Amino acid sequence: MMIHPSYKEMMEAVNSESEDDTTPIVSSRYSIVMATAKRARQIVNGDEPLVMSSAGRKPLSVAVDEIYEGAVRILPDDAQGTDEKNA
Repeated sequence: MMIHPSYKEMMEAVNSESEDDTTPIVSSRYSIVMATAKRARQIVNGDEPLVMSSAGRKPLSVAVDEIYEGAVRILPDDAQGTDEKNA
């Protein structure tokens, strides 16, 4: 079974938002999985989905779409919290 987007595509999407082109935000699939799981838990606990096509879909699928589309950002370990949704 093939998932879409792939881990590689998700990592490319997240890292394309990096302010410093030399240091990737995520460098492993583990980081993507952990961020996606964290966001899915937030949705289960009542956070509103940030993508339009969320009706009737499982929280994990919604979380994948949010991260891939850039609606939720993954912050590097050394970053401080902000007002935006962060995984």
